[in-house]
Amino acid sequence: MIRAGLTGGLASGKSTVAAFFRDLGAFHLDADRIAHEVIAPGGDAYGDVVGRFGPEVVLADGAIDRKALAAIVFRDPAALADLNEIVHPRVRREIARRIAEHAAGPFPSPVAIVDAALLVESGIHRDLDALIVTACLPQTQVARAVMRGGLTSEQARSRIAAQAPLEAKLAVADYTIDTDTPLDETQRQVRAVWDALVERSAAAG
Repeated sequence: MIRAGLTGGLASGKSTVAAFFRDLGAFHLDADRIAHEVIAPGGDAYGDVVGRFGPEVVLADGAIDRKALAAIVFRDPAALADLNEIVHPRVRREIARRIAEHAAGPFPSPVAIVDAALLVESGIHRDLDALIVTACLPQTQVARAVMRGGLTSEQARSRIAAQAPLEAKLAVADYTIDTDTPLDETQRQVRAVWDALVERSAAAG
């Protein structure tokens, strides 16, 4: 099984590309969702997050208030680094466990796609066999983030600035998918990458 990372900046089309890979038969892992699971009550990182950030990030039902947590870490690089140090090692272990479990199953996919916004920043991409980066213009990212709701233009630009620059991701990418293209062209690019990954898997097997 080829383990490929999928990343990109905020609103860069990563979720759409991930859906195309799932349609082609990839085993898809959403690392951002796993991160939410490990900070949920009872999760491996819950106690450490509450201990570091205090009761102001805890809702009445005991769950982590992710909006309050995001408001803290996106304006304080040291706080973001602390959160990443708590969460990322747990996420890496869980990704490895789930891939191993799938690979040992009766019908494993030739390709596992590990999808995460902070794949490069966390260093998780170094655990994988290939890296796919979704790329589009910054103004496209801001427009998409505002259109889907929840963020102002200023908030979107702030979150984009908190992520690794696109150039840094492209520098370590094996494959790039341009999402400023029409949807059918984006899908064609995904198919080309899928075919290349399946070929690599066959050669390795």
